[in-house]
Amino acid sequence: MNHVHLPPKELATGLILATLGAVAFSGKAIIVKLAYRYGVDAVTLIMYRMLFALPIFALMAWWASRGKPALTRHDGWGVLGLGFTGYYLASFLDFAGLAYISASLERLILYLNPTLVLLLGLVLYKRHISRRQALGMAISYAGVILVFGHEIKLEGADAALGAVLVFASAISYAIYLSFSGELVQRLGSLRLVGLATTVACVLCIGQFVVLRPMSAALVAPEVIWLSMLNATLCTAAPVLMVMMAIERIGAGLAAQTGMVGPMSTILMGVLLLGEPFTAWVAAGTALVVAGIFVFTSRPRQLA
Repeated sequence: MNHVHLPPKELATGLILATLGAVAFSGKAIIVKLAYRYGVDAVTLIMYRMLFALPIFALMAWWASRGKPALTRHDGWGVLGLGFTGYYLASFLDFAGLAYISASLERLILYLNPTLVLLLGLVLYKRHISRRQALGMAISYAGVILVFGHEIKLEGADAALGAVLVFASAISYAIYLSFSGELVQRLGSLRLVGLATTVACVLCIGQFVVLRPMSAALVAPEVIWLSMLNATLCTAAPVLMVMMAIERIGAGLAAQTGMVGPMSTILMGVLLLGEPFTAWVAAGTALVVAGIFVFTSRPRQLA
């Protein structure tokens, strides 16, 4: 979509929605870090997030499925697989990793997702990687390594474990993106997201029932309120806002607007968590954002 020819009001609305979606989604890491201060673990915390998000996503799935044919067995298995990889496993690994690393480093690692999708495309489908994409990937990974190197000096082996868990989360979500294209075309994005996230909610709640005694559900009231905020403002709302933005301005411009995500996470980390904002973090963030910009931008066509 060429955003130059969009009506100014439509363009402005799309940009605002994309920006708000990126900022709201980035707040997830901040809320998780705040909740960890009350002695809760990842299994319990993600259970509460998904428990509160379940009605929202179930309603989304029902709304998008109205008047549509029932899922075939093949589509049903596809939804289950995508729900497991894209929303259950990716979310759990992310929550687990946040117990060990800063919100800033977590957001930078997750921001590498487009590069992981491309690498999976190379492995699975033998898709070509251009020089521009390779350069963007090199710049971005250098930025993450810079911040990680600084953090591991401060936190030691815990930072390494946290970074591995979050990177595994990014890989899991990249697998979801790589295999979701066919189902998106058949079911539509809203229906697929609603169904897949509903699957993930059930899996996260089931995981808690299997791994924890019910007494573990007795947590501080602050954890409940933070989980409700996470489920609504930082989970369901960003999904809807980004989808609405893509409808107005296209996926490319919406993705570029999403570059405010890492900066907003770092700002909230400094203001709400007291995380240090060092020259290492600033330089690493600049490299990651610049690298993704180079990676996602298309070379200009000659007139």
